[in-house]
Amino acid sequence: MTPQVRAFARGALWALPAWAALLFLGTLTHQPDAGTDFAAFAAYVTTSVFLWSHLIASILGAAIGSVGVVGLLLYLQDSKVAGKAITGMVTTVVGNTLLTAVFGVAAFAQPAMGRLYLAGQQNAADFYSQTYGLSAFGTVAMALLLFVVGGVFVGLAIVASGRLPRWAGWVYAVSAVGFAVTTFLFPVGQSLFSALLFVATVAVAWRAGRAAQRQSVPVGASLEP
Repeated sequence: MTPQVRAFARGALWALPAWAALLFLGTLTHQPDAGTDFAAFAAYVTTSVFLWSHLIASILGAAIGSVGVVGLLLYLQDSKVAGKAITGMVTTVVGNTLLTAVFGVAAFAQPAMGRLYLAGQQNAADFYSQTYGLSAFGTVAMALLLFVVGGVFVGLAIVASGRLPRWAGWVYAVSAVGFAVTTFLFPVGQSLFSALLFVATVAVAWRAGRAAQRQSVPVGASLEP
C-alpha cells in the first residue's frame, strides 16, 4: 500500500464518526404515522427540517459512511481480518446505496404528498399508499438486512484486528443491529444506537491515528512535547 493510500485510509476512518453523528442528527425528530394522522404527517414532511435532514443526514450521511468502511478495509487489508473487512465493506456499501433510494423517495415525494393534502387533495393518502407498496418495503428490508450484516462483519473485523480497540468492535456490531431493529419497533432507540456508534468509531479512528504517530516517531524519541 502506497503512503498516499495509507494516509487516505487513516483519514477516511474519521468518516465513520461523521456518519454516526449524521445518523444521530437524523433521528432527533420522527415523522407522524401517515396511516393514523395524515394531516400531521403532511405538516411535518413539508418543513425544511424534513427535507434537509434527508438530504444531509440520510443521503449524504450514507455516502460518508460508505467512504468510512472503504477506509477501514484499506487500513486492515494486510491483516488477518481482511476477509471480514471485505464482507463488511461490501454489504454496508450496498445496504447504504439501497437506503439512499428510499431516502430519495422520502425527500422528494413525501413533501409533494404533503403539499397536495394541504391544498385539499384528499387522494394524497392514496399517492402515499401506492408509493410505499411491496417494492418499497422489500427494498427497505433488504437494505436493513445488508446494513446489519455489514455492521456485524465490520465489528468482528475491528474486534479481531489486534490494531483497534476490541470493545469498539463489539459496540459497532451491536449498534448496527440495534439501529436497524429499532427503525420499526422503537424509533427513539435509533438515537441511542447511533450515539454508541459514534463513540465506537471515534475510538477506532483515534487509535489508528495514534498508531501512525508512534510509527513515525524515531526510536528513542517521545510523542510528548
